[in-house]
Amino acid sequence: MNSPCLVRLCRILVLLAFTQFAPTARASDETTIERRLYVVAPGIRNYLEFGGAGILVFDIDDGYRFLKRIETPASRVLVPNNIKGVCACAETGRLYFTTTKKLYAVDHVSEQTLWERALPKGCDRLSITPDGRLLYVPSFEKDLWNVVDARNGEPLASVVTDSGAHNTVCGLDGRRMFLAGLRSPLLAVADTETHEIVAQVGPFSAPVRPFTVNGMGTRCYVCVNGLLGFEIGDLESGRKLARVEVQRFERGPVKRHGCPSHGIGLTPDERELWLCDGHNSRLHVFDLTATPPRQTASIALREQPGWVTFRLDGRQAWASTGEVIDTRSKRIVAALRDETGREVQSEKMVEIHFAGGRPVRNGDQFGVGRVRASR
Repeated sequence: MNSPCLVRLCRILVLLAFTQFAPTARASDETTIERRLYVVAPGIRNYLEFGGAGILVFDIDDGYRFLKRIETPASRVLVPNNIKGVCACAETGRLYFTTTKKLYAVDHVSEQTLWERALPKGCDRLSITPDGRLLYVPSFEKDLWNVVDARNGEPLASVVTDSGAHNTVCGLDGRRMFLAGLRSPLLAVADTETHEIVAQVGPFSAPVRPFTVNGMGTRCYVCVNGLLGFEIGDLESGRKLARVEVQRFERGPVKRHGCPSHGIGLTPDERELWLCDGHNSRLHVFDLTATPPRQTASIALREQPGWVTFRLDGRQAWASTGEVIDTRSKRIVAALRDETGREVQSEKMVEIHFAGGRPVRNGDQFGVGRVRASR
């Protein structure tokens, strides 16, 4: 082969190699993640002064800049009903929320409400299986949970507990749904295949209020009536393990919910537990690597908190007061405001990640732990 031909052949081989292995601009664009916080309002009872009504979207990576307000049939009515819960599934591209009367499904991309469904005996704080197939929707403080087909809102089954159905958490593996009622000191555990109660945890010292679970599905951490603090349960044996009380702060009257601690969450790495204190307008932080858990910080807020959850990466906590707290420094770094500059507060918020305009990952309204090491 003569020299010019050899040079051309080498150039062609180099070009082919570069084309095969070099990343393209399009692939790079598709991997750009946009993190959004979806806040459903009115999420503090039906108080419209805390952000009005609708789904408010904030840019997590741009200092929680307000992006838009998504209207729904629930927000267009003359007197919007209070929002009871929110959940999402990136895989199916849907966000769900409840009022006391109805369940709604919203498409992440079109931002249109796909359907609304009035369920038997009303609705409360719901949860979804990770595959986006099933919704467990508590009746409004009544005797049962409705198991709902997430595609169309059709009720498939009911789980009766006679407990005053209220809060619902799904385990990370989707096999177990944890059900807490306002009138029971027991946490019920349902099998998501059979929709039957397969275990109960407790009894705790009083009826279970907000609660959370760890990623392995072995521990629960619960607020109970009358306690400024929390109790710990073993999800495997069903026993109550411990009671932890907040130190250096007194109990007192609260504006909402009727219990000293309403709102509890685990950081995703499960090293800390954050607890709401309504009377003192504080978030109390506990070190879970210590036995018993050790109280390490108390963060003053602008209002009485009733909920707390976390970014998926664990860098920040979101209080229902609308304040964003850096989990490392324990300092408030932002506060949510809507398009008019009005303070936004809500107990119903969920994190959604987008890539190429489509949802790719979602968080949870409950501060569930996300450690799933092999046993």
